[in-house]
Amino acid sequence: MDNVMKEEKELKLDKSNWIPTKLGDLASEISKRVDNPSESAYDRFVGLGNFVSGDIKIKTWEPTDNLASSAKAFQAGDILFARRNAYLRRASMVDFDGCCSGDAFILRENHDRVVPGFLAFLLNSNALWDYANSNAAGTMSKRVKWRDLAEYEFLLPPKDQQAKLAELLWAMDEVVEKENEALNNLYDTYSTSINQFMIHGNYGDDGEIVKTKCGLLDKRIKTIKLKECLLEKPTYGANASSKPFENGSLRYIRITDIDDEGNLIEEDKVTIDSTEYSQYILKDQDFLFARTGNTVGKTLLYDSQMEESVFAGYLIRFRVNPIVLKPKFLFYFTKSLKYESFKRKMIKIGAQPNINSEEYQSMVLPCFSIEIQQELIDRLDFMKSNIDSLKSKIQSSKALQKSLINQVF
Repeated sequence: MDNVMKEEKELKLDKSNWIPTKLGDLASEISKRVDNPSESAYDRFVGLGNFVSGDIKIKTWEPTDNLASSAKAFQAGDILFARRNAYLRRASMVDFDGCCSGDAFILRENHDRVVPGFLAFLLNSNALWDYANSNAAGTMSKRVKWRDLAEYEFLLPPKDQQAKLAELLWAMDEVVEKENEALNNLYDTYSTSINQFMIHGNYGDDGEIVKTKCGLLDKRIKTIKLKECLLEKPTYGANASSKPFENGSLRYIRITDIDDEGNLIEEDKVTIDSTEYSQYILKDQDFLFARTGNTVGKTLLYDSQMEESVFAGYLIRFRVNPIVLKPKFLFYFTKSLKYESFKRKMIKIGAQPNINSEEYQSMVLPCFSIEIQQELIDRLDFMKSNIDSLKSKIQSSKALQKSLINQVF
C-alpha cells in the first residue's frame, strides 16, 4: 500500500458531481466552557504549543493539574483549529477527550454529510489556509473568526467518494506516523549510545568491561580537561551586528544559525564583507561554542565542505589538538547528558545566561585513545546517517501527503 501511494503522485479525480459547499454547513463550533480545568473531569489540556503545522492529529498534551485559566472542552473526533497566528497553519484532529486553549476553535463534523475525519484534511489544505489568512484580523497576532471561516466554500464529493478518499489520505498519514515512530526509536538508540560511551565508557549490553577493536574499555575511565586538548587560546567572534550584510563574500554564522542538533540552518543566512574579518575565518574542524543567551552551550563543528564563513561575537572558537582529542568526538560529547550537567553547573544567570571561554576549558571529557575515539565516532556517524536518511524520507512522505490533500481540496 505504501509503495502504491508513493508512486501514485497524481490523483485522477472527476469532480463533475462534486457540490459547492460551505464549511459552516458541515461543521459546528463547540464552545463548552471549563472554568476550573484542574478540578474538572479532564486530565488533558491542548495548548497552542501542542499544535504542529501539517499534523493531521494532535500527538501531545499537557496535564490539567495546575491549569488555573478557563478552557474549552472537546471530545474525541473533534478538530481543533488554532485561530491565533493563522500563518502557522495549525489544525488537527483529536482522538481523546480533553480541554483546550481559548485560542483554538473546536469543530465538530456533521456526519450526516461528511465521513468522520474528512474535514481534518480539508483544514490542512493550502486553499483553506490561504482563505483563513486573508480573513484574519488584528495587529499584534492576527486571529481568524469562525463566522468568516464558516463561509469558506469548496467542492464536496458524495459520501461514497469521501470514504475512498479518506481511506487513501488516512493510509498516507499512517505511513508518516510509522516513519516518525521509527525516527523516534532511532533517536532513542542514538542518545542512549552517546550516554553509554561518554558517561560509562562502554557500549556493551551488560558487562562492565567491553572488548573493542582497539582494546578494553571499562567504567573506570580516565578523564581529561578540554584546556589540555587545545592547540591555541580560544577566540571570541566578530562583533559585526551593526554592519550591513549585503553581497558579502563570507557567511556570518550567528547562534541562531545553529540548530539544536549542531547543524547549520540555511534559512535567513547573512553574509559579510571579508576585508575586516580575516582573523575570524573558520578553518576545517574549528569548534564553536555559544557563550550567551537562551541557547548558551549550543555547538557547531565546522568543516571545509561548508561555505567559507566567519563566526559572530556570541560564539567562541576552539581549535582542538587532533592528536589528543578528535573534534568530532568532542561534538558527540556535547550531545550527552554529561555535557548537559556541565552546562547547568557553569551557566551564570543574569541579564543573559552565559558561559565564558575559561569555564568551557574546565570541561572534563573521557580520556580515550585516538583509536577508540575514532571507533566510537564511526558507530555514532552510522546512527546519525540512518537518522538523516529517515528524516529525508519523512520529508518526502509529508510532501506527498500535502500534494494529495491539495489535489482533493
